[in-house]
Amino acid sequence: MTSRTHADRCPGVFRPWIAADGAIVRLRLVGGVLPSSALRTLIGIAEEHADGTVLMTKRTNLQLRGIQHDDGCVPPSLVDALTEAGFLPSPSHELVRNVMVSPLTGRIGGQADLRGVALELDRLLCAEADLARLAGRFLFVLDDGRGDVGHRSLDLGLTATDAAHVQLRIGTTLWGPVVPIDDAPAALVDLALRFVAAAGSGDTAAWHVDELPRHGAELVAEPHARDARTHVRSLPLPHGMIAQDDGTEAIHLDVPDGLLTRGLVDAMAQHWADEVVVTPWRSIIIPDLETE
Repeated sequence: MTSRTHADRCPGVFRPWIAADGAIVRLRLVGGVLPSSALRTLIGIAEEHADGTVLMTKRTNLQLRGIQHDDGCVPPSLVDALTEAGFLPSPSHELVRNVMVSPLTGRIGGQADLRGVALELDRLLCAEADLARLAGRFLFVLDDGRGDVGHRSLDLGLTATDAAHVQLRIGTTLWGPVVPIDDAPAALVDLALRFVAAAGSGDTAAWHVDELPRHGAELVAEPHARDARTHVRSLPLPHGMIAQDDGTEAIHLDVPDGLLTRGLVDAMAQHWADEVVVTPWRSIIIPDLETE
Protein backbone atom coordinates (compact mmCIF):
# COMPACT_ATOMS: atom_id res chain seq x y z
CA MET A 1 0.00 0.00 0.00
CA THR A 2 1.35 3.42 -0.98
CA SER A 3 1.31 6.08 1.73
CA ARG A 4 0.82 9.59 0.36
CA THR A 5 2.22 12.64 2.12
CA HIS A 6 0.82 15.37 -0.13
CA ALA A 7 -2.09 15.93 -2.46
CA ASP A 8 -1.83 15.24 -6.16
CA ARG A 9 -0.24 18.10 -8.14
CA CYS A 10 -1.04 17.04 -11.71
CA PRO A 11 -1.48 20.30 -13.63
CA GLY A 12 -4.57 21.85 -15.07
CA VAL A 13 -5.60 25.33 -16.14
CA PHE A 14 -6.60 26.46 -12.66
CA ARG A 15 -3.72 24.57 -11.03
CA PRO A 16 -0.73 24.99 -13.36
CA TRP A 17 2.70 23.52 -12.78
CA ILE A 18 5.32 26.24 -12.51
CA ALA A 19 8.49 25.40 -14.43
CA ALA A 20 11.63 27.43 -15.12
CA ASP A 21 10.24 28.75 -18.42
CA GLY A 22 6.78 29.57 -17.09
CA ALA A 23 3.53 27.84 -16.22
CA ILE A 24 2.43 24.50 -17.70
CA VAL A 25 -1.27 23.70 -18.16
CA ARG A 26 -2.82 20.41 -19.23
CA LEU A 27 -6.07 20.10 -21.16
CA ARG A 28 -8.12 16.90 -20.80
CA LEU A 29 -9.64 15.36 -23.93
CA VAL A 30 -12.14 12.54 -23.46
CA GLY A 31 -10.93 9.72 -25.68
CA GLY A 32 -8.41 12.10 -27.24
CA VAL A 33 -11.17 13.53 -29.45
CA LEU A 34 -11.52 17.20 -30.31
CA PRO A 35 -13.07 19.19 -33.15
CA SER A 36 -10.61 19.88 -35.93
CA SER A 37 -11.29 23.60 -35.70
CA ALA A 38 -10.45 23.55 -31.97
CA LEU A 39 -6.97 22.23 -32.66
CA ARG A 40 -6.22 25.11 -35.02
CA THR A 41 -7.66 27.54 -32.43
CA LEU A 42 -5.44 26.02 -29.75
CA ILE A 43 -2.30 26.63 -31.78
CA GLY A 44 -3.32 30.29 -31.99
CA ILE A 45 -3.83 30.36 -28.22
CA ALA A 46 -0.39 28.78 -27.72
CA GLU A 47 1.19 31.40 -29.96
CA GLU A 48 -0.42 34.23 -28.02
CA HIS A 49 -0.10 32.95 -24.46
CA ALA A 50 2.51 30.16 -24.39
CA ASP A 51 5.59 29.04 -26.34
CA GLY A 52 3.68 28.50 -29.59
CA THR A 53 3.57 24.69 -29.45
CA VAL A 54 1.16 22.06 -28.10
CA LEU A 55 2.51 18.88 -26.54
CA MET A 56 0.51 15.64 -26.73
CA THR A 57 0.77 13.42 -23.64
CA LYS A 58 0.69 9.63 -23.45
CA ARG A 59 -2.73 9.94 -21.81
CA THR A 60 -4.19 11.58 -24.94
CA ASN A 61 -4.24 15.03 -23.38
CA LEU A 62 -2.69 18.30 -24.57
CA GLN A 63 -0.27 20.59 -22.79
CA LEU A 64 0.82 24.22 -23.12
CA ARG A 65 3.97 25.59 -21.52
CA GLY A 66 5.99 28.76 -21.23
CA ILE A 67 2.97 30.71 -19.94
CA GLN A 68 3.41 33.90 -17.96
CA HIS A 69 1.82 33.71 -14.54
CA ASP A 70 1.07 35.84 -11.54
CA ASP A 71 1.77 34.06 -8.26
CA GLY A 72 1.00 30.68 -9.86
CA CYS A 73 -2.12 31.80 -11.73
CA VAL A 74 -2.31 32.00 -15.51
CA PRO A 75 -3.80 35.12 -17.13
CA PRO A 76 -7.62 35.36 -17.16
CA SER A 77 -7.40 36.02 -20.90
CA LEU A 78 -5.91 32.54 -21.39
CA VAL A 79 -8.68 30.95 -19.31
CA ASP A 80 -11.29 32.83 -21.34
CA ALA A 81 -9.73 31.73 -24.64
CA LEU A 82 -9.58 28.08 -23.59
CA THR A 83 -13.16 28.20 -22.32
CA GLU A 84 -14.45 29.77 -25.53
CA ALA A 85 -12.60 27.10 -27.56
CA GLY A 86 -14.35 24.33 -25.58
CA PHE A 87 -11.41 23.03 -23.57
CA LEU A 88 -12.97 23.72 -20.15
CA PRO A 89 -16.50 22.28 -20.24
CA SER A 90 -16.44 21.68 -16.48
CA PRO A 91 -14.03 23.95 -14.57
CA SER A 92 -14.78 22.17 -11.28
CA HIS A 93 -13.81 18.79 -12.78
CA GLU A 94 -11.12 19.83 -15.25
CA LEU A 95 -8.42 17.79 -13.49
CA VAL A 96 -10.36 14.52 -13.37
CA ARG A 97 -11.71 14.15 -16.91
CA ASN A 98 -9.08 11.51 -17.69
CA VAL A 99 -10.79 9.03 -20.01
CA MET A 100 -8.67 7.04 -22.47
CA VAL A 101 -10.51 5.15 -25.24
CA SER A 102 -9.45 2.94 -28.14
CA PRO A 103 -8.74 5.67 -30.74
CA LEU A 104 -10.52 4.03 -33.69
CA THR A 105 -13.50 2.71 -31.75
CA GLY A 106 -16.69 2.73 -33.81
CA ARG A 107 -14.79 3.34 -37.01
CA ILE A 108 -12.93 0.08 -37.64
CA GLY A 109 -12.28 -3.06 -35.63
CA GLY A 110 -13.04 -3.72 -32.00
CA GLN A 111 -16.02 -5.47 -30.47
CA ALA A 112 -18.10 -2.38 -29.68
CA ASP A 113 -18.41 1.33 -30.39
CA LEU A 114 -17.40 3.08 -27.15
CA ARG A 115 -17.75 6.68 -28.29
CA GLY A 116 -21.15 7.13 -26.67
CA VAL A 117 -19.98 5.34 -23.52
CA ALA A 118 -17.07 7.76 -23.16
CA LEU A 119 -19.25 10.83 -23.58
CA GLU A 120 -21.84 9.59 -21.10
CA LEU A 121 -19.11 8.68 -18.60
CA ASP A 122 -17.73 12.20 -18.89
CA ARG A 123 -21.20 13.71 -18.39
CA LEU A 124 -21.90 11.63 -15.30
CA LEU A 125 -18.43 12.19 -13.92
CA CYS A 126 -18.81 15.96 -14.14
CA ALA A 127 -22.29 15.79 -12.59
CA GLU A 128 -20.99 14.28 -9.34
CA ALA A 129 -19.52 16.96 -7.09
CA ASP A 130 -17.66 14.40 -4.97
CA LEU A 131 -15.73 13.14 -7.99
CA ALA A 132 -13.93 16.47 -8.28
CA ARG A 133 -11.88 15.04 -5.38
CA LEU A 134 -10.29 12.40 -7.62
CA ALA A 135 -6.58 12.87 -8.18
CA GLY A 136 -5.56 14.44 -11.46
CA ARG A 137 -3.76 11.18 -12.29
CA PHE A 138 -6.82 8.96 -11.77
CA LEU A 139 -7.41 7.26 -15.13
CA PHE A 140 -10.39 5.57 -16.78
CA VAL A 141 -9.42 3.27 -19.67
CA LEU A 142 -12.07 2.02 -22.13
CA ASP A 143 -10.86 -0.72 -24.50
CA ASP A 144 -13.29 -1.66 -27.26
CA GLY A 145 -12.12 -5.27 -27.31
CA ARG A 146 -9.18 -4.94 -29.67
CA GLY A 147 -6.63 -4.71 -26.84
CA ASP A 148 -4.89 -1.50 -27.88
CA VAL A 149 -5.24 0.45 -24.61
CA GLY A 150 -6.41 -2.19 -22.12
CA HIS A 151 -2.87 -3.10 -21.10
CA ARG A 152 -2.27 0.39 -19.69
CA SER A 153 -2.10 0.98 -15.95
CA LEU A 154 -5.52 2.24 -14.92
CA ASP A 155 -7.79 2.96 -12.01
CA LEU A 156 -11.17 2.01 -13.45
CA GLY A 157 -12.20 0.90 -16.89
CA LEU A 158 -13.76 -1.70 -19.09
CA THR A 159 -13.09 -4.02 -21.99
CA ALA A 160 -15.79 -4.86 -24.53
CA THR A 161 -16.67 -8.54 -24.77
CA ASP A 162 -19.15 -8.17 -27.63
CA ALA A 163 -21.14 -5.41 -29.29
CA ALA A 164 -23.56 -5.10 -26.35
CA HIS A 165 -21.53 -6.00 -23.25
CA VAL A 166 -18.37 -4.97 -21.43
CA GLN A 167 -16.46 -6.29 -18.44
CA LEU A 168 -15.63 -3.72 -15.78
CA ARG A 169 -12.08 -3.29 -14.52
CA ILE A 170 -11.00 -2.30 -11.01
CA GLY A 171 -7.39 -1.26 -10.69
CA THR A 172 -4.72 -2.91 -12.82
CA THR A 173 -5.44 -6.48 -11.75
CA LEU A 174 -9.07 -6.93 -10.69
CA TRP A 175 -12.16 -7.47 -12.82
CA GLY A 176 -15.80 -6.74 -12.15
CA PRO A 177 -18.97 -8.12 -13.71
CA VAL A 178 -19.90 -8.22 -17.37
CA VAL A 179 -22.64 -5.60 -17.82
CA PRO A 180 -24.72 -4.24 -20.71
CA ILE A 181 -22.80 -1.51 -22.49
CA ASP A 182 -25.50 1.08 -21.77
CA ASP A 183 -25.11 0.47 -18.03
CA ALA A 184 -21.33 0.85 -18.05
CA PRO A 185 -20.98 4.64 -17.53
CA ALA A 186 -23.16 4.64 -14.41
CA ALA A 187 -21.40 1.54 -13.11
CA LEU A 188 -17.99 3.20 -13.47
CA VAL A 189 -19.19 6.37 -11.75
CA ASP A 190 -20.56 4.27 -8.88
CA LEU A 191 -17.15 2.57 -8.52
CA ALA A 192 -15.45 5.96 -8.59
CA LEU A 193 -17.70 7.24 -5.81
CA ARG A 194 -16.86 4.16 -3.75
CA PHE A 195 -13.18 4.86 -4.35
CA VAL A 196 -13.51 8.46 -3.16
CA ALA A 197 -15.20 7.22 0.01
CA ALA A 198 -12.43 4.65 0.61
CA ALA A 199 -9.48 6.84 -0.38
CA GLY A 200 -9.49 9.12 2.65
CA SER A 201 -9.02 12.86 2.55
CA GLY A 202 -6.34 15.50 2.76
CA ASP A 203 -2.67 15.01 1.98
CA THR A 204 -2.73 11.30 2.82
CA ALA A 205 -5.62 10.38 0.50
CA ALA A 206 -4.93 7.64 -2.01
CA TRP A 207 -4.52 8.73 -5.63
CA HIS A 208 -5.10 5.35 -7.27
CA VAL A 209 -7.30 2.27 -6.81
CA ASP A 210 -4.21 0.06 -6.50
CA GLU A 211 -3.19 2.06 -3.41
CA LEU A 212 -6.21 0.95 -1.40
CA PRO A 213 -5.51 -1.64 1.33
CA ARG A 214 -7.13 -4.44 -0.71
CA HIS A 215 -6.03 -3.03 -4.09
CA GLY A 216 -9.59 -2.25 -5.11
CA ALA A 217 -11.35 -5.40 -3.90
CA GLU A 218 -13.17 -3.25 -1.36
CA LEU A 219 -15.04 -1.50 -4.18
CA VAL A 220 -17.10 -4.58 -5.17
CA ALA A 221 -18.96 -7.29 -3.29
CA GLU A 222 -16.61 -9.82 -4.87
CA PRO A 223 -14.14 -9.71 -7.75
CA HIS A 224 -15.08 -11.65 -10.87
CA ALA A 225 -13.05 -13.94 -13.04
CA ARG A 226 -11.65 -12.35 -16.15
CA ASP A 227 -13.79 -13.10 -19.20
CA ALA A 228 -11.84 -15.08 -21.79
CA ARG A 229 -12.85 -12.59 -24.49
CA THR A 230 -10.80 -9.85 -22.82
CA HIS A 231 -7.51 -11.67 -23.39
CA VAL A 232 -6.59 -9.59 -26.43
CA ARG A 233 -3.76 -7.22 -27.21
CA SER A 234 -2.84 -5.37 -30.36
CA LEU A 235 0.15 -3.32 -31.39
CA PRO A 236 -0.06 0.44 -31.96
CA LEU A 237 -1.59 1.35 -35.29
CA PRO A 238 0.73 1.64 -38.29
CA HIS A 239 1.08 5.11 -39.73
CA GLY A 240 -0.63 5.90 -43.02
CA MET A 241 -4.08 5.41 -44.52
CA ILE A 242 -6.62 3.14 -42.82
CA ALA A 243 -9.91 2.03 -44.40
CA GLN A 244 -12.91 2.59 -42.12
CA ASP A 245 -15.94 0.32 -41.96
CA ASP A 246 -18.27 2.93 -43.48
CA GLY A 247 -16.23 3.31 -46.65
CA THR A 248 -14.37 6.45 -45.58
CA GLU A 249 -10.72 6.52 -44.58
CA ALA A 250 -8.57 7.66 -41.69
CA ILE A 251 -4.95 8.73 -41.78
CA HIS A 252 -2.65 8.03 -38.84
CA LEU A 253 0.11 10.62 -38.64
CA ASP A 254 3.31 10.48 -36.63
CA VAL A 255 3.99 13.66 -34.65
CA PRO A 256 7.73 14.00 -33.94
CA ASP A 257 8.30 14.17 -30.18
CA GLY A 258 4.53 14.58 -29.77
CA LEU A 259 4.93 18.31 -30.44
CA LEU A 260 2.34 20.09 -32.56
CA THR A 261 3.39 23.28 -34.33
CA ARG A 262 1.59 25.78 -36.53
CA GLY A 263 3.16 24.30 -39.67
CA LEU A 264 2.15 20.76 -38.78
CA VAL A 265 -1.42 21.70 -37.86
CA ASP A 266 -1.83 23.76 -41.04
CA ALA A 267 -0.62 20.76 -43.06
CA MET A 268 -3.16 18.50 -41.31
CA ALA A 269 -5.93 20.99 -42.01
CA GLN A 270 -5.64 20.20 -45.72
CA HIS A 271 -7.01 16.73 -44.98
CA TRP A 272 -9.25 16.79 -41.92
CA ALA A 273 -13.02 16.55 -41.63
CA ASP A 274 -14.89 17.29 -38.38
CA GLU A 275 -12.70 15.64 -35.73
CA VAL A 276 -9.14 14.65 -34.94
CA VAL A 277 -8.10 12.03 -32.40
CA VAL A 278 -5.01 12.29 -30.20
CA THR A 279 -3.64 8.79 -29.57
CA PRO A 280 -1.76 7.32 -26.59
CA TRP A 281 1.22 6.94 -28.95
CA ARG A 282 1.55 10.72 -29.28
CA SER A 283 0.26 10.70 -32.82
CA ILE A 284 -2.83 12.05 -34.57
CA ILE A 285 -5.64 10.24 -36.37
CA ILE A 286 -7.64 12.24 -38.91
CA PRO A 287 -10.80 10.14 -39.43
CA ASP A 288 -13.82 10.18 -41.74
CA LEU A 289 -12.03 11.23 -44.93
CA GLU A 290 -13.89 10.77 -48.18
CA THR A 291 -12.13 8.43 -50.61
CA GLU A 292 -11.21 9.84 -53.97
